[in-house]
Amino acid sequence: MPTEARGDDVYQPQDVGQDPPNDDLDLENALGERGLDDQLDEGYSPPERPLGVDKYGTTGEEERRGESLDQRLAQEVEDVEPPDGDGIGDLDDGEGEPLEPEEGETRSGRLSPADDVPGRRTDVYANDVGIDGGAASAEEAAVHTTDEEEDQGRQG
Repeated sequence: MPTEARGDDVYQPQDVGQDPPNDDLDLENALGERGLDDQLDEGYSPPERPLGVDKYGTTGEEERRGESLDQRLAQEVEDVEPPDGDGIGDLDDGEGEPLEPEEGETRSGRLSPADDVPGRRTDVYANDVGIDGGAASAEEAAVHTTDEEEDQGRQG
C-alpha cells in the first residue's frame, strides 16, 4: 500500500454551509419534560388505596337510582375554624402581647447612620430621626430604645 494514500485520498464530503448542525434535543432526551412522551413510556403509579370504591353510585343500579339528600348531607364535612390565638395577650381587656425583659418600652423611629462615632469597627451606631407617620417596616417597628444604664449591667 503506498504511503501517499493514507487518509488524504479518502472521500470527505464538502461542507458548503447549507445544513448547519441542529442542536435541538428530541423529546426522548429532554429532562424534566413530563407529558411530552407517550404515556406508556412514562409509566403509571396507582394511588395507595382505591378511590371511590365504597362510595354510593359505583354500580349501575345505584347510578340509575341516584343519591338521596340524606346520603349527601351525611357526607358533608364541617368547616374548621382557625384558633382564636395563642392565648398570650389575646384577652379583650388585656394589655396585648407581653414585652421581652431585654426590650425597651419606647419604640425607635427611622434610623440613620451616625457620623464620626468613636468605637470599634464592629460596633454599629445610628441616630433616631423619628417615626415616619406609622409607615415603618416590620424591621423598623421591632427596634426599641433601651437606657444605657440597663445596657451596661447586661452580660453579652
